[in-house]
Amino acid sequence: MTHRTPAPHGSPAHSQPHGHGPHGTGHSAGGAHGNGTHSHGTASHEQDGLAELLDLDAELFAPYLASAMRSIVEAAGDVERIVDLGAGSGTGTFALLKQFPSAQVTAVDSSAHMLEQLTRSAAAKNLASRVRPLEADAGTSLPGVTDVDLVWASASMHHMDDPTATLGIIFKALRPGGVLAIAELDGMPRFLADDAVPERPGLEGRCRDALTTLHAEGVPHLGADWGALLASTGFTLEDERTENLELRPAPGGSAGLYAHGTLSRIRGALDGRIEPADLEALDTLLGAGPADVRHRDDLVVRSTRQLWIARRPTDSGS
Repeated sequence: MTHRTPAPHGSPAHSQPHGHGPHGTGHSAGGAHGNGTHSHGTASHEQDGLAELLDLDAELFAPYLASAMRSIVEAAGDVERIVDLGAGSGTGTFALLKQFPSAQVTAVDSSAHMLEQLTRSAAAKNLASRVRPLEADAGTSLPGVTDVDLVWASASMHHMDDPTATLGIIFKALRPGGVLAIAELDGMPRFLADDAVPERPGLEGRCRDALTTLHAEGVPHLGADWGALLASTGFTLEDERTENLELRPAPGGSAGLYAHGTLSRIRGALDGRIEPADLEALDTLLGAGPADVRHRDDLVVRSTRQLWIARRPTDSGS
């Protein structure tokens, strides 16, 4: 934001190796969800949890998302037709609608459940007439999407099987002179000091290392050189930045819920990939005891976020 990445923004970082969206399961602009073994109810429950996590990310990193949006406004000018690629819970969609008060947003996601939630939120905000939900796999096509002024892709591009092909689809969907903004994260946010669990120092670092290995297997385009890929597709890169964000929130608030939700989502993925003692230590951070991250007073939320803003040249063909 991500909050989808930004999910968040889409926005936060990845929590599981498969599936889609900023937290690794639940939503994205393309691809299947999970491994196909979940019941509809379980999948919906997981996506509800992801939506809550995306909203927490948007709340915590609201100044970053606002800054990114200002940069996009500066590049795109006054736009009317916007696509939010991997819209998730709609944090990016609603931020875009706020920044561009005369625009309409096509919210693209491969999860019907996420789009249903987004549509309900839009109605509650009296924005339903300005939001068009589109269930689609953007890695294959964007049906009916043409002559767009702006595409926002927060923490969704790295999930595409063929990012170059997806960028080509976006290029064709944009009008000449239209703008694409890609927001990405470097992985799971960091929350704890090395000695947060004294008997297992360095726990969070080992968890991140294990996730990095997992993502290299399941999400190989995480950390891709998007600037080079944009240029190779025909875009003109106008802005590229990396920000190392650090929040020192008051204890007992949204940051604790965000840490607990993020660490809970990675717990299953790490079973068998970190030492049993580390898994047990992680459980102490998620339990109801004094080490529970929801109540700690030493949380520091750190996240590295990147933004690329590129333009389809005005002299490009159809």
